Amino acid sequence: MDAIHVPVLTAEVVEWLAPTAPGLVVDATVGLGGHAAALLDAAPSFELLGVDRDPVAVAGARRRLEPYARRASVVNATFDRVPDLLAERGLTGPAAVLADLGCSSPQLDTPERGFSFAADGPLDMRMGPSGTTAAELVNTADEEDLVTVFWRYGEERRSRAVARAIVDARRRRPLATTGDLRRLVERVIPARRGQRIHPATRVFQALRIAVNDELGQLERFLGPTARTLRPGGRIAVISFHSLEDRIVKQTFARLQGRCTCPPDFPECRCQPEQLLRVLTRSPIRPTEDEIRANPRSRSARLRVAERREEG
Repeated sequence: MDAIHVPVLTAEVVEWLAPTAPGLVVDATVGLGGHAAALLDAAPSFELLGVDRDPVAVAGARRRLEPYARRASVVNATFDRVPDLLAERGLTGPAAVLADLGCSSPQLDTPERGFSFAADGPLDMRMGPSGTTAAELVNTADEEDLVTVFWRYGEERRSRAVARAIVDARRRRPLATTGDLRRLVERVIPARRGQRIHPATRVFQALRIAVNDELGQLERFLGPTARTLRPGGRIAVISFHSLEDRIVKQTFARLQGRCTCPPDFPECRCQPEQLLRVLTRSPIRPTEDEIRANPRSRSARLRVAERREEG
């Protein structure tokens, strides 16, 4: 039986993307296929290409999408490869592209994957079967590199203290499990009364982002994938923290033709393009009903843009 995963903002995704049918819809982070099935149900003229780097998710999505087998296929790849995957298959001009960023519930709720500090498991955090694990990163990176990871990707104010504690601890024995790291962070950053998030939250987020190159993939994905859209095609991105959302917001703005360079730059270097029209002035957030039904949806933010008609 597949693990339960409730996709977020499903009604909103369908509302914004279904009107682009008929044509190809690309679910670039298909997970277990929840958004994909909803889009195929809403628009019988859609054909779907699903992409995911997690082989477990790919297997689950294929099972979930069996009723749509004639018009849906799922491949195992990172989402920044979407333009290459389209070219390899001779597919052009998607009507819609969706990327739902972050971790799925099955990933978070499986201790063996090492994403969560809620249960003890190996300190892994990889979304795919290859690459550097979180354990390898914390046990081999020097102190300055760890400080950079925790500050840049987790915005953790105590980055220096956590990095120093890791370097001291691993001299005695390597950090091997999520519990090892959680307990270390709890010693460095004691929980305060009334604190809403666990002290280790930002450290774990930072390691996951670093291990999976999540922000780098997002930056490589957005522009090239938007250029594959047919005129009038739409791209929708669901992000779950400010670092992702900032990249989506700024990239959409630049592809709408607005300079996003820092104000102190003497001249524009970001090369804005008149490629997209942003359809969501502010990110769409889950309703209170959805948050009550699925608390993990509370941080989700949806932004949508449309490929301009060719002149």
